Amino acid sequence: MAPMDIHEQTTGTYEEKMKKSISVLEAELRTVRAGRANPHVLDPITVPYYGVPTPLSQIANIQVPEAKMLMITPWDTGMLKEIERAIQASDLGINPVNDGRCLRLNFPAMTEERRRDLTREVAKKGEDAKVSVRNIRREANDHFKVMLRDKEISEDVSFSLGEEIQQMTDRYIEKIDEEIDRKTKEIMEI
Repeated sequence: MAPMDIHEQTTGTYEEKMKKSISVLEAELRTVRAGRANPHVLDPITVPYYGVPTPLSQIANIQVPEAKMLMITPWDTGMLKEIERAIQASDLGINPVNDGRCLRLNFPAMTEERRRDLTREVAKKGEDAKVSVRNIRREANDHFKVMLRDKEISEDVSFSLGEEIQQMTDRYIEKIDEEIDRKTKEIMEI
């Protein structure tokens, strides 16, 4: 097997895993409430629909009619009470207003303390993503050591693969920092 084939085979697998870590972080950050109404804050909420926990977005239309309001219109109006209960049971901290056809969620302006709490939460999510990327790097390096021990690759190839994984790790850590900075600025906006 030519060295380039090994590079593409091994580093490609680990790069996909690192991309997945970034995707997970982005999805988690979308659910963090910033100053504006964001339909993604409802992503973790599920509602019992015919006995099956169903994501809210699959049983209702979610709109943003104003910057600080979400409007939830279920396709089956009989689900209004269930949706209302699910939102109240969530850690969203907002009481929905039920008008018989839809639910309105008014997002109050966040206090400075709440903004600071959210930035700490975002930083923790970022740190978790960095740990995930570093674990992938460790997994890759362990794999390269086994390949070297089994004489599947030379020391030079093992060293260059290790360097390539380190550069990849640095790139993804930088992307994580950028995402965290962007979300922190969004939260701290008044």
